[in-house]
Order: sequence, then structure tokens, then C-alpha cells
Amino acid sequence: MNTNPVHGPDPALLAKAETLTEALPYLQRYAGKTFVVKYGGHAMGDPELQRDFAEDVVLLKACGINPVVVHGGGPQIGAMLKRLGVESRFVDGLRVTDKETAEIAEMVLAGSINKEIVGWIAAAGGKAIGISGKDAGLVLAEKVHRTEPDRLQGIERHVDLGFVGEPVSVDRTILDTLAGAGVIPVIAPVGIGADGHTYNINADTMAGAIAGAVGASRFFLLTDVPGVLDKEKNLVTDLTPADVATLRADGTISGGMIPKLETCVAAVEAGVDAAVVLDGRVPHGMLLEIFTRRGAGTLIRKG
Repeated sequence: MNTNPVHGPDPALLAKAETLTEALPYLQRYAGKTFVVKYGGHAMGDPELQRDFAEDVVLLKACGINPVVVHGGGPQIGAMLKRLGVESRFVDGLRVTDKETAEIAEMVLAGSINKEIVGWIAAAGGKAIGISGKDAGLVLAEKVHRTEPDRLQGIERHVDLGFVGEPVSVDRTILDTLAGAGVIPVIAPVGIGADGHTYNINADTMAGAIAGAVGASRFFLLTDVPGVLDKEKNLVTDLTPADVATLRADGTISGGMIPKLETCVAAVEAGVDAAVVLDGRVPHGMLLEIFTRRGAGTLIRKG
């Protein structure tokens, strides 16, 4: 008679079971909730990270969470403009957008990038549909107005950014319809104005406006940094809007992180439970943030 020695459970399998157990209260908490994810940065250009992101979004949907993806595409627009011989100029990080540039940007954002992300989600076993803010009146936009200093005359001079817009209102009807049908919306940051013009919108700003309009439980802003760092370069895991103001005043927060945190604060003040600045280069970073006690980025919520 052959006998096999009795061994305990495989440690690797046991660790996986413990991970699922740790995730249980979070699964229960977020079932039926909406997560808005702004997807961009280097995570969009790495095939492995693209696959990880798509799998994470499909997993969220399978867990009963309603993910809404809003994507950027600045580098891809820049590459296409360069390929076509169209020069770009920026003011406060916003591309000055004439009619030709606006048409190319919409082609890249609502065309190639949008459908590529839909394809990644489909490959991961999910159902997604690509739309822009123009579809079903999702986002009404208005022209952005900016000024820049004229040092010679000592005044602020108006700068015409062309067809660059910002959200005025969001009609969530199409998002509710898609969520009810089990479909993940993938949204390009393009909106239409009351004047009938098409406007390109900063993806962070658009995602934040959508998160506020749908009362998202979480708004994830994927970046190319770990989150907010203190003066010793340690990750700050939790902030309130008041904390953000303090860190900005003392110079801890600077540069491109300022508008990102402004977007997060605006989303929280519009009704989002919490916003998270997260490194999109970390594999499965969203899952670590949502389903583990430690988290993975900087979370901003009211005190």
C-alpha cells in the first residue's frame, strides 16, 4: 500500500488565501460603488502595465464595482503633431490648440488611444465601450481663459489657447446606462461647447469633474510618481484639503503636482469620498490601494 506523508498547506497558496480574506471587508464596502480612474503617463506606453491595468479594471467590474476610465494622451498627440510637421506651444502646461491641432488631437484621443484601451479590456475578458465627452451630451465644455505676465509692460496679458476647454457640466445618464448594462466606459477628454465647437480638455480635470458628478467612492489619478512626498522624500499617505493648502504654502508641493492635487481637492469637495494620487507604474497599484490595509498612494479626503 502506498502512502503519502501529510504536509501542511502550500505557503504560497496560503498567502493567496490570506490576501483574499484581507480583501473581503473592502469588497463588501465597495460593491455597487463607482470608481473613476484617470489613466495616463508611462503606464500607457508599457505593454505589461497596459495588460495589468486592463486586468485590474475587469477585476473591479467582476467584484461589483463600476469603473469609469478617463484617459489622457498628451505624448501621443505630440508625436502625431511632430509626425505631421505641426509645431506646439504650451501655456501653463496646456497646449495652444488651433483648429488643425484640435482635429488631430481628437483623432488621436477619441480614435486610436480610446479604442486601444477598449481592446486591452476586451483581451482581459471585460466589456468596454469607447466614448468621448461629446457622446450623449456627457460633458459640456467652455473655452479656457488664461493670462501670462508681460514683464516689459508689467501687466497680465490674455492668451488665446484656441480650442482648449474645461468642463461646465456633466450629464451622467450615459454612464448610468452603461453601468447597468455591465459595460465599462472608456472616455476620451473631448467635450462640446454651447457654441457647437469641440474642445480638448485636460484629462485630469475632466476625470475629476466626472468623479464629482457621479459621486464616486474613489477617484484615482494615475501618475508617474509614487504620490505626494514630504521634504524628506517620504510618501505622505493621507491628506485633507487643509493639509494640501499647508504643504503648498511651505513649498513641499510644487510643479505639476499642484494642479493634480487641486483636481483631487475639487473632486472631494464635489462629493467624491476620497481621491488617490497613485503611481501608475506600480503593477496592480489600484488593487493594492483598494484591497489592502497599507494602501499604495496618497489619499485625499475631507478631515
